[in-house]
Amino acid sequence: MNLLLDTHALVWWLTAPEQLNDASRDAIGDPGNAIHISVASVWELAIKVGLGKLPVPPDLASWLPDQLSRERLVTLPITMDHALAVEQLPPHHRDPFDRLLIAQALAEDLAIVSRDRVFQVYPVRLLPC
Repeated sequence: MNLLLDTHALVWWLTAPEQLNDASRDAIGDPGNAIHISVASVWELAIKVGLGKLPVPPDLASWLPDQLSRERLVTLPITMDHALAVEQLPPHHRDPFDRLLIAQALAEDLAIVSRDRVFQVYPVRLLPC
């Protein structure tokens, strides 16, 4: 299974996996699955850590790459096609990070791991966490 972690699912996996349900923990931890992290989530984390709104180490530039490598998480770059695909999404949701994740999941055939129910209104596969 190919998964794309929503930003909160990434933070929980790395800092508080007990926040995730059993199904999502099992899927993320399964070495047979490819787990992707969007650069959009990295950007969102950098903003929130810079504002002091996230309980992760403040030196994200050192901590996060080490964590991603240790956990075998694949960084998904933002391509022009991903960015342009956002225009075609229905306006169910205004969060630019979530809209980009949806566009990426659709373009790359990834299921999104998220607790955010707004993903249900888009034609994307969702693994609730």
